[in-house]
Amino acid sequence: MAHKTWPVQDAKARFSEFLDACVRDGPQVVSRRGKETAVLVPIEEWHRVSGARATLKSLLLADSPRTPLTVPPRGRHKRRNLPVF
Repeated sequence: MAHKTWPVQDAKARFSEFLDACVRDGPQVVSRRGKETAVLVPIEEWHRVSGARATLKSLLLADSPRTPLTVPPRGRHKRRNLPVF
C-alpha cells in the first residue's frame, strides 16, 4: 500500500487536510528532517491493530474460532474390513 509522507511542518500547518487524507486514503506518514517518524492511521485500523493481541482466556471463551476451520470431506473412501484372526 502506497502512502504519502508529510513533512512535520506541512502536517502541522495543514492538519485538517492531513486528517482528511488519512480517513480517505489510509495511513499517512510524518517525517522529521527527512526521516519517517510517525504514522496517522484511521481509527478502525487502530482498533483492529491494537486489539489484535488476545489472551488465552479470551480465545478459549470466544464463541467463534479466530481462523477459518477447514475439515476435509468425509465418506469418500470405503472402510476396510478388519482381518479375522
